[in-house]
Amino acid sequence: MFASALQGKSVAMIFEKPSLRTRVTFEVAIRQLGGWPIMLGAAESRLGEREPVQDLARNLSCWVDAIVARVFRHDDLENLALFATIPVINGLSDCEHPCQAIADLLALSEAWPGFSGKELVYIGDWNNVSRSLFYVCSTAGLKFRAICPERYGPAKEEHVEWSTKPSDVKGADAIYTDVWASMGQEDELEERIEIFHSYQVNEKLMAKTGKPTLFMHCLPAHRGQEVTDSVIEAETSIVFQQAANRLPVEKAILVTVLGVGGQAERPSRRTKALYLKESAGGPEAK
Repeated sequence: MFASALQGKSVAMIFEKPSLRTRVTFEVAIRQLGGWPIMLGAAESRLGEREPVQDLARNLSCWVDAIVARVFRHDDLENLALFATIPVINGLSDCEHPCQAIADLLALSEAWPGFSGKELVYIGDWNNVSRSLFYVCSTAGLKFRAICPERYGPAKEEHVEWSTKPSDVKGADAIYTDVWASMGQEDELEERIEIFHSYQVNEKLMAKTGKPTLFMHCLPAHRGQEVTDSVIEAETSIVFQQAANRLPVEKAILVTVLGVGGQAERPSRRTKALYLKESAGGPEAK
């Protein structure tokens, strides 16, 4: 039914960060829907460095039908969307990872008959993945809690229920973790290993839930750090189903923004003018 949903359409893929799942699944999704992906790595895009973000957004809007952006700075993503006249899909930023979170929710819906009475507990570093999980769980009616070390948890204004004790996994129906040092934080890894070692998801911690509990991870996993081999390879691990779900989820997103229905309302000129005023004196085009 949707094999030609993107027929004749091109999608620019801006990837400032290395990627396996996001790049492969979006490129396969675009092609399987009949579209044409155009890969732009860090060398081609260099957001705000080679040329201002607003210029890049306007240029791409002249040639392609949508943008998938995997970026370091969430502000760059928002400014792409502000100045582009085509849909911009968040493939990951330092603030959010929505495509992953939707795939995670799909994996849980496949494992459980419903979300009523279920609880997802995230343990580790509060980051873009956990924040997006919190958003989708709130939307879907799935109870969510986080367990993080002091200074590495949600901000007060995010209104997330969280604690600092790994033993608080008790009662969890699913435990989710992520790497202790995200891309760009590699120089903090040794310090973070010292801080996070008691937050490792191992068989002992999984047993503290007191019930059969699913294990989740967005991948890539650093086995032996945030999770052990025995947990990620257990029958209760659904990490590869999460990864598999990236493809149908991203197909659905692409069809929604390009194949069916109209585009979202674009920002006003006044909003754009305010941005230009605030960013005056920014990087010059080279």
